[in-house]
Amino acid sequence: MAFLELEHITKYFGQSTAVMDISLSVEQGEFLTLLGPSGCGKTTILRMVAGFETPSAGNILLDGEDITNRPASKRPMGMVFQSYALFPHMTAEQNIAFGMSIKRTPKDVIARRCAELLELVGLGDKGRSFPHQLSGGQQQRIALARALAVEPKVLLLDEPLSALDAKVRVSLRNEIRRIQQQLKMTAIYVTHDQEEALAISDRIAVMAKGQIEQLDLPEEIYNNPRTVFAASFVGTSNHFRGVLESASEGLCQVENQTLHVLPVQNLHDGDRVLVMVRPEEVSIQSANEGADYSANGVGNHIAGVIELRTFLGPFTRFHVRVNESTTLTADVPSQQARDYYVAQHVVLSFSPNACQVLSLDKDAAELARLAEAEKV
Repeated sequence: MAFLELEHITKYFGQSTAVMDISLSVEQGEFLTLLGPSGCGKTTILRMVAGFETPSAGNILLDGEDITNRPASKRPMGMVFQSYALFPHMTAEQNIAFGMSIKRTPKDVIARRCAELLELVGLGDKGRSFPHQLSGGQQQRIALARALAVEPKVLLLDEPLSALDAKVRVSLRNEIRRIQQQLKMTAIYVTHDQEEALAISDRIAVMAKGQIEQLDLPEEIYNNPRTVFAASFVGTSNHFRGVLESASEGLCQVENQTLHVLPVQNLHDGDRVLVMVRPEEVSIQSANEGADYSANGVGNHIAGVIELRTFLGPFTRFHVRVNESTTLTADVPSQQARDYYVAQHVVLSFSPNACQVLSLDKDAAELARLAEAEKV
């Protein structure tokens, strides 16, 4: 039995369905991330686990015990909010001590625990500082320490880094992961940031419209998405919509040309499909007239003109216009990108192995999901 289990959880707000029939298991010591766009139900799930919302249907079990109707104050949970939620009139140490004081923990234990937690989050010298004297990142570290002070069985984090600047976010997300691993604590983390989710999670649940699209390892979510939404929402990708010409031979007809993919299982000739290719799988060459691009063994070649060249440090992203309606992207190591420039005619190449083929016929809502993902 898993440490934390959600069994067929549904939540309605009036006539609106926030979460629909979700079942989810979290192992002890696991770091699980709920990832999705705003309004997909991820924070609602977190609030139901915390006890701030009651499921309309379904059960929540912790270590085999049903806690569905247990009030939040009686649940062994620690929660970190997006807005820090620190008491402005209390010092950092007093904020950390608050939950322990409510439980009438002895003062010497509180003092020792506060000192330990301040050291754990790297703020050993900030115990007497008030929130307004701390940076955003420091305030969130204090909020994390406060959540840990009551020694929760599950740590819940609701978009804890979204109010911070980019550099602080990266630093603090690594600290959160380090602390979680050090304490071997079960954690559920909510975010809309794909990079954040991929970087720190043991598993990721990709959510859309109150349902889980895919629950898997970060590597599987990125490399082997199972739904159109998961493929579109997580990471940057090139999309080709078309028809599966031959499943056995791995041929797809898209935009008046044939793409070579690997033989496709569980789909049929004539099915509408989405072919997805990650930018890092696309190579770029100068369009020398008369050159034989098939000689390099790569199966797909598409000519175009560079519209935009964006330097991103270790790699450079090229946006290449291939026809009136389609622009493709290629990520090229920056040292190799120096020879390519805006308005240059080039050929993009990628192998059949780089192509993910997903059905657009399995679910009538897939196209709507794709459109939603592409807006984010």
